[in-house]
Amino acid sequence: MANSENENTGIKRRDFLKLSARAVGAAVVPAVSAADAQAAESETRRRARNQRKYNGPYAGEGLSRVAFPMGGMGAGMICLEGSGALSHVSLRNRPEIFNEPVTFAAVSVKGEPHVARMLEGPAPDWKKFGNPGSGNGAAGAAFGLPHFRHATFEARFPFATVMLRDEEVPLSVELAGWSPFEPGDADNSSLPVAALEYRFTNRSRRALEAVLSWSARNFMIVGKNANGVKAAPGGFTLWGGAPKDRGWEEGAFCATVSDPSARVNYIWFRGGWWDPLTMAWKQIEETTGPKELNQASGLDGSNWDKGKEGGPSPGGTLFVPFELAPGASKAIAVRLAWHVGQTNLRIGRDPETKGGEQAPPGYYKPWYAQRFANIGEVADYWREHYDELRRNSKRFSDCFYDSTLPPEVIEAVAANLTILKSPTVLRQADGRLWGWEGCGDNDGCCHGSCTHVWNYAQAIPHLFPALERTLRETEFGPSQDERGHQQFRTSLPIRPVAHDFHAAADGQLGGIMKVYRDWRIGGDTEWLRRLWPKVRASLDYCMETWDPGRKGWIEEPHHNTYDIEFWGPEPMCTTFYLGALKAATLMGRALGDDVSAYAGLLEKGSQRLAGELFDGEYFVQKVQWTGLRAKSPLEAQSGGAPEAAALLQKEGPKYQYGQGCLSDGVLGAWLAMVCGIGQVGEAKQIAAHLRAVHKYNLKPDLTAHANPQRPAYACGAEGGLLLCTWPKGGELSLPFVYSNEVWTGIEYQVASHLMLMGRVEEGLEIVRTARDRYDGHVRNPFNEYECGHWYARAMSSYALLQGLSGARYDAVEKVLHLKPSLEGDFRCFLSTATGYGTVGLRHGKPFLEVKAGTIEVKEFVGDA
Repeated sequence: MANSENENTGIKRRDFLKLSARAVGAAVVPAVSAADAQAAESETRRRARNQRKYNGPYAGEGLSRVAFPMGGMGAGMICLEGSGALSHVSLRNRPEIFNEPVTFAAVSVKGEPHVARMLEGPAPDWKKFGNPGSGNGAAGAAFGLPHFRHATFEARFPFATVMLRDEEVPLSVELAGWSPFEPGDADNSSLPVAALEYRFTNRSRRALEAVLSWSARNFMIVGKNANGVKAAPGGFTLWGGAPKDRGWEEGAFCATVSDPSARVNYIWFRGGWWDPLTMAWKQIEETTGPKELNQASGLDGSNWDKGKEGGPSPGGTLFVPFELAPGASKAIAVRLAWHVGQTNLRIGRDPETKGGEQAPPGYYKPWYAQRFANIGEVADYWREHYDELRRNSKRFSDCFYDSTLPPEVIEAVAANLTILKSPTVLRQADGRLWGWEGCGDNDGCCHGSCTHVWNYAQAIPHLFPALERTLRETEFGPSQDERGHQQFRTSLPIRPVAHDFHAAADGQLGGIMKVYRDWRIGGDTEWLRRLWPKVRASLDYCMETWDPGRKGWIEEPHHNTYDIEFWGPEPMCTTFYLGALKAATLMGRALGDDVSAYAGLLEKGSQRLAGELFDGEYFVQKVQWTGLRAKSPLEAQSGGAPEAAALLQKEGPKYQYGQGCLSDGVLGAWLAMVCGIGQVGEAKQIAAHLRAVHKYNLKPDLTAHANPQRPAYACGAEGGLLLCTWPKGGELSLPFVYSNEVWTGIEYQVASHLMLMGRVEEGLEIVRTARDRYDGHVRNPFNEYECGHWYARAMSSYALLQGLSGARYDAVEKVLHLKPSLEGDFRCFLSTATGYGTVGLRHGKPFLEVKAGTIEVKEFVGDA
């Protein structure tokens, strides 16, 4: 939906330009607030810079940073850029964000004169100067070859389409990049493959002869290891070998087509300087039709094994000739596949063992390497199942985008599904899921499926519930000890961990709620029964550690997602506590267990939250560092800078928020709602807190905002939702770290919670503010970064679907809950453990259209 008004819901986008006009005419109408004036100015700047509609195409300068991930879950990534170039090539089980090897497609058209162009639009200016190596001329890069003059880019996950046009080329070109993805089919969604589909249309009035070529320098080489370019059915394979003791350096990549007329040059010219690319392009220019293809040296395949004579080939080129009548079109699919089956990834400290026992040996091995022994097996599977995988992926894409939800919501959800195709996600050989928090430039960032970060991520439990359950099985299995203490960072390969650090209060309590969610999504009560003893042990540990007095709130110092400890009772982790108590009560009763103690504590804690932490407008922290079981930080202080000791004596522990308005202040209540547990805390107070967050923390313009922390997420004239503000004073000298920052994962969490509480327009305003920063000019629209690229927290955006539709399927009771916050009829995507489809209201009546699998619904429940 591209319009600013949804006729089915009656939702209107705030008209910032009208607000600006009111300010000018203040003598006639009341003046707007300073915040509204800033919002008007910010929106005017955004529209002037980029006229693109949400969920619409990217063009011009908006293409600069577009890079769309392709690949499988835990299988490596290649990004399709807005121009059609390939970059971020990360095939070695780790991120390589700035890896842009020489790979390119081109078309050569016979005529007077002949025309040859790379199948890419103009290279973005930042590659010319500002990219590593550009000060030396970007030596050896391919973007100096002739390009098409015009390009646009549009995403329909998992597909992305680049449209190319050039007045001097008689062909228009459409490039569709994609990789397999369908909810419920985790294995085919974890393949190390991608596809580039080129469609050529003859715009001229004469018949044309042309040749598509696809070229790559051998980028699989590591150091001086043996390497080569080898023959593959319908294409070529780039191979890099490895010594026996460094097996992870071996890897292979292939590019193939199914066209029987295809020819391959397996040996690029071997010479110094830029000889290989110079000669490869010369051959591309001169090969403009079937006749030239047949006459070209080496394209009969006779040279593929001649690497022994003169050293290995620097690269290879695949050629496909075609002819087009006026107005006719031709499609050619280039299939990419790769295989890097070994790693040297082993993360996490092993626990001390007794009796000489040894920790399990070994390194992480990707799932696909257990399924496919080599590149040939991957390529064969990709070729044989290509059409089926494309149909299924397109079926999902069509279903997802067949929605009347506001376009900014569809864009935010889909953009962050690309996280599943990034190196953030790993899947080990036995199929279990494991994740970083995000991707550093060359390594994963913050290991171990960190529970307090992955609390926010709501996409996988609905799209791939079986994979999500493996995270619970790990948390309550090898990551939990006999006391119930969970190490919130899981080791890789997954194995028992050393319990040598704080448990994370929000992470561990959130896991209990997610067990409830995953049980209701999957419908397997026996799975719950097996986990239940560990769940009880975990909750009992939390109670004893952070609420030893059984007061119903969290008051002992507790570690959390801000990488510090909060001292004293505060609402963020207390709502987690109440949500966990409620979830445990519901699960225990279903299993016939006595959970009366949990129920009683839940009631007591709810009263404390409402009566002692709510200031009448929003929830606050009662900072406390005396009278606790934990030793006072004043007593623990020894050494260090004298100014730090003086500050501690004056204000107490560093890194608290006290009277601040915390965007995550009722985070546990949000998680309880999206998990199907229901309302935690008094609904009116929760809603009031969210309104205060919107009022105080959402800034349309950050020009005057001081952020000495990590400003790149949002700064200057950009807008964003700050993690915390102190509108009533009381800010400590050193509030919690990150407090001045903007994280999209929290923006979407707050937005979806507002929607669940009926505050749709406020939620949409936050979504728009977030997506306006990721418009392709400065930031990649498909890489919402936090502590690393493709940060897992941003998958909180998936909850926007539930926030607007109120749709939630309960597989235990076979009930489809539908409580929309929208007005009027609507339709949107719904995914369950057994199938997916479209849900909504039609003429005021609920409906479900199943598009894949089955979804058994005994009744609809809700306010619809």
